[in-house]
Amino acid sequence: MNLKLVRPDWAYAEQVMRYKEEMLAHHDSLDGCAGLEGVGSFAEWIDFERRLRRRYGADYVPSEVFLGVRSADEKVVGIIDYRHPLTPFLRQYGGNIGYSVLPSERRKGYAGEMLALLLPVCRAFGEKRVLLTCDKANEASRRTIVGRGGELEDEITDEVGLSRSGTIQRYWITL
Repeated sequence: MNLKLVRPDWAYAEQVMRYKEEMLAHHDSLDGCAGLEGVGSFAEWIDFERRLRRRYGADYVPSEVFLGVRSADEKVVGIIDYRHPLTPFLRQYGGNIGYSVLPSERRKGYAGEMLALLLPVCRAFGEKRVLLTCDKANEASRRTIVGRGGELEDEITDEVGLSRSGTIQRYWITL
């Protein structure tokens, strides 16, 4: 493995904020980033519990957020989170796990590595299977999910505007 999952802390503050800038500059979605797109500072972002509870109210669920850090140089190349339990919205559209990889670091297998490293965390929380969703047009994400054992349950019409294609694919990975 080239990566490790690290809980966010101040040692990575500058990298996390540069991550946000690169993703937004490429008009990419910050999936799995615990609302990074909506904050102005690392201090605001790292206060996940309070900030997300306030944002989502009764629909808030805890999430385990990790940075995908390349072991060779300690560079943050991705962010992944595990949300538990599933709310009706997450069951339909968002799933248990979301992730993203920097545009400059894609096509190197990092999304698959992050997912492989996160699955034991989900198992430790008592999950027997986890739900992942992706835009039908996102072939890279589909390959990542299927490559880690994801089985397509169905495709649904995206009625909330999360996808570019208008269709969300829902996959289960048995742990």
